[in-house]
Amino acid sequence: MRHDPVFTVEEAVRLRGRIPGAHSKNLFVRDKKERHWLVSCLSDRQLDLKWLAGELGTGRLTFCSRRRLAGYLGIRPGSVSPFAILNDVTGIVRVALDADLLEREPLNFHPLDNSRTTTVTRAGLLRFLEAEAHSPLILRFAG
Repeated sequence: MRHDPVFTVEEAVRLRGRIPGAHSKNLFVRDKKERHWLVSCLSDRQLDLKWLAGELGTGRLTFCSRRRLAGYLGIRPGSVSPFAILNDVTGIVRVALDADLLEREPLNFHPLDNSRTTTVTRAGLLRFLEAEAHSPLILRFAG
């Protein structure tokens, strides 16, 4: 579905009535050792980066810069989604998914462009990530 570009979950809320299914919040983060993660969770999650770092088995996490977003995932801010892993040809970025997100059907993400939303099944998303050699870590988020 085409729509105005959205950069935050709050901006995307107005689309929900027109797009059925689970909506996501997507982050691109890194630690001081240059390990990078693309994290997707339910859009209404309140994320605690300290908790997330513990679950990922790393130290302090920070959000990646615009430069890193373009360099590693080939996208602009606002367009992070699991589909961006397609551009991680070096296999550096790890993927972490919210277990509760994967319990919903269908799933909605930006297809590398924040002026569009595409819908995929859970099986389709997992098949895509496996085909791209990015088996996800499934996390049980608190709350």
